[in-house]
Amino acid sequence: MIEGRGDNMPDGKVTDFRRAVQATAEETVAFAWEEWPDKATRDASMKKVMEDPRMPFDGKRMIFGGFEQVVEVKA
Repeated sequence: MIEGRGDNMPDGKVTDFRRAVQATAEETVAFAWEEWPDKATRDASMKKVMEDPRMPFDGKRMIFGGFEQVVEVKA
């Protein structure tokens, strides 16, 4: 899992990270991604996370989705 927070997020002409989540001037945009060994593991893990009552999470402005790998480059 990789997590980061906005450091260089200029305003775009059409859209940008801040507008995508309606961030206020006082808020910082966070960005994260996870790599899973397969879709079944991802789906089972996310189900457990979303059902866990210890996760006080407000995801109203969260953008998320799954991606299928199309290119892999190894050094």
